[in-house]
Order: sequence, then structure tokens, then C-alpha cells
Amino acid sequence: MSAPGRLIETLPALAALLASVRTAAVLGAKPLDGPAPAAFVPAAMLRHGWRVLPVGPAGGPAGGYSAPFVRSLDEINEPVDLVVVFRRSEAVAGHVDELLRLRPRAVWLQLGVRDDASAARWCTAGIDVVQDRCVKVDLGLL
Repeated sequence: MSAPGRLIETLPALAALLASVRTAAVLGAKPLDGPAPAAFVPAAMLRHGWRVLPVGPAGGPAGGYSAPFVRSLDEINEPVDLVVVFRRSEAVAGHVDELLRLRPRAVWLQLGVRDDASAARWCTAGIDVVQDRCVKVDLGLL
């Protein structure tokens, strides 16, 4: 069994996590030309040099992302360092199992998103968790 994951809350731990990411999936991603945080945050991740895989219910062409949209995390067929979640807090629990199957090194719940029960399940499975923080803002730590 893998070592337990941890809740990442300190600035040094956040910086270390972000510095280690090469590939990130974005659950709830929007087309990059839109005004929503689920568009401009992934754009910042791409500018940072990450491979960014968009996940959205409609699917569709890449539109500037590193790969075409897929409809669910279960459709991703490559290792992922980080999954960034743009879903309301009450919707997070519905993605626990697919995140456990994908087994990213970490799950990042975007600013305003928190689910302690889901975070505890991921940590028990060896996946680190960040809650209620913005990836774009925290990329400034690097």
C-alpha cells in the first residue's frame, strides 16, 4: 500500500508541488478563449509549460489545450501529476472514484471549492490534496 497523501497547505509545500508538475488534467475545463476561471487558469498553466488535458462533459477539439477535450477522467490514458477541479464543492464527491482510478500525485480543488470527506479519501489512497486555492495565483510562488 502506498504512503498516505497529505493536505498541502504551507507555501513551501505548495511551491514544491507546483514545481514538480509536468502534466495536469483540468476537470470542468472551458474553452481557452472564454472569460471564466476554468479558461484563464488553464491558460496560465499552459504558459507555465505544463501539458494540460481538458475534461468537460461536451468533449471536443483541443482548442489550444495539449490534447482534445475528453468527457471524463476515465478517458485519460496517460500519467497525470495533478488534477485541477473546477466543480462546485457539492459536486466533488461524484468524482472521488474516477480520481482514485486515475491516481494522480495530487488533486487541487480550486478557489472556493472544498470537500473534506473527499480529501480524506484521496489522502488515505496516497494522493496529496490542495483545497480552496487558485493554481494561477500560486504559480506565482515559483
